[in-house]
Amino acid sequence: MRGEILHYDEEQGFGFLTGADGNRYSFAREDMRRETSLAKGASVEFQPSGGQARNVYSVRPQASAASAGATAPAAAAPQAVVRQAATQQFGRAADTAPARSTGLWDYFWRAVTQNYFNFVDRARRKEFWGFCLFWTISIIAVVAIGLAADAAIGDLEPGQEMPAMTVGLSGLFILATIPPWIGLIVRRLHDIGLTGWLAILCFIPTVGGLATLVFALIPTQGRENQWGPVPAGVRI
Repeated sequence: MRGEILHYDEEQGFGFLTGADGNRYSFAREDMRRETSLAKGASVEFQPSGGQARNVYSVRPQASAASAGATAPAAAAPQAVVRQAATQQFGRAADTAPARSTGLWDYFWRAVTQNYFNFVDRARRKEFWGFCLFWTISIIAVVAIGLAADAAIGDLEPGQEMPAMTVGLSGLFILATIPPWIGLIVRRLHDIGLTGWLAILCFIPTVGGLATLVFALIPTQGRENQWGPVPAGVRI
């Protein structure tokens, strides 16, 4: 009769199984046709004798162990392969993706392009001062262009009204750079572990300049925080 091992204690040499007829049988080491290790769930053949199983032998040695050790990995293998492939894919992407430059000009350019409305990430001190540097250079260039244009049309002559081109170009430039300025201050606050709402202090008369300077000088928080990882290029 075909049966299934329910329990077998090798030290005690005793166990019991359930037969295909639904009955439960006990057996001892001497009832086994050949000495082998029988795990729970192993399929066996035996001869029933009352409530005793005689001539017990394994049909598939360690069936349950084999199924537990092979079936589960086999079922998990496709998922493992997918996870490994995904990990390798991201690893290759990370390796081949060009690293962001940490030059002063690059910080300024990204601030007025990619980060124009970025109020969620972090900005290190170098990024803040890089933006300040090239913003100052840019406003000087804009004013120079405006003055040259006003001189060409005669608006700089004595007695003339205010130079329209200079005022207009400067005003447009300042208005256009307000969003990246605010975003930069917010990201700088995030970088030192503070809420971006403190950027409001930077626009209060009298104390605004001092608050901005203080926020710009505090070192980067040397760990990942709720706004992202430590910015690239920062030495911890």
